[in-house]
Amino acid sequence: MHHQTSTFSCATLLAAFLAITTGAVARDASKQDSAKAVPTNARANQFGSGWECKPGFRQEGAACAAIKLPENAYLSDDSFGPGWACKREYKSVGNGCVAVKLPQNAYFSDSSYSNDWECERGFRQAGAACVSVTVPKNGYLSDASSGRGWDCDRGFRATSEACVVVKVPQNAYLSDSPFGSGWQCERGFSQSDQACVTLEIPRNAYLEASGRDWKCDRGFRKSGRDCVAVKVPANAHLDYSGNDWNCDRPFGRQRDDCVAPR
Repeated sequence: MHHQTSTFSCATLLAAFLAITTGAVARDASKQDSAKAVPTNARANQFGSGWECKPGFRQEGAACAAIKLPENAYLSDDSFGPGWACKREYKSVGNGCVAVKLPQNAYFSDSSYSNDWECERGFRQAGAACVSVTVPKNGYLSDASSGRGWDCDRGFRATSEACVVVKVPQNAYLSDSPFGSGWQCERGFSQSDQACVTLEIPRNAYLEASGRDWKCDRGFRKSGRDCVAVKVPANAHLDYSGNDWNCDRPFGRQRDDCVAPR
């Protein structure tokens, strides 16, 4: 009996040893396979399976090739393109970076949507140069996006290359809007061609907040240039607008009447 127990114990220990050894070998093999899967100058992907090239390298097939950095360039994080970008005051041309030619009266711009430079105040771009802005009489230099580089003083409007006086009709005042005639009618008046005429308000109406139109009183609705009374049928009431009606509950509307539910 003692001999059988010893034999069993040895067999158990041998099996355990083989299992541990086999597992270790399998893990080593797995590590070797993983190492083989990741090419030189690459690392395991931090966000999932696979691998990614280290900084300074770009993927080419199943390998990572060194990025050829031209003079006056730096490595970029852009996953598309060459993997590099030109330094400030340089622009990409072919496989290199060339100096930006800065015209007179200009300065380098940090915008990625421009010509790498902008004209100084008092100058505007004309091709590859900056030309002086000619400000007409009754005008001033501005940063407006009109392209002129100047705007007119209050009371004047831009016409071609000049500032002309705004002719304000009677019962009107100067407007700050860059569009339109340059003037607006006073409250209670409406524009008719180049004049301001008195706004005719019918009976049962009032001048609205803008001062350029009118609205009907509550209980009346517009009909052409007049205000007519709203005819409220039985079992109905004026709605929130005051120029229409709704049926009382539980009645329902049918054309111009309120009918009881069936």
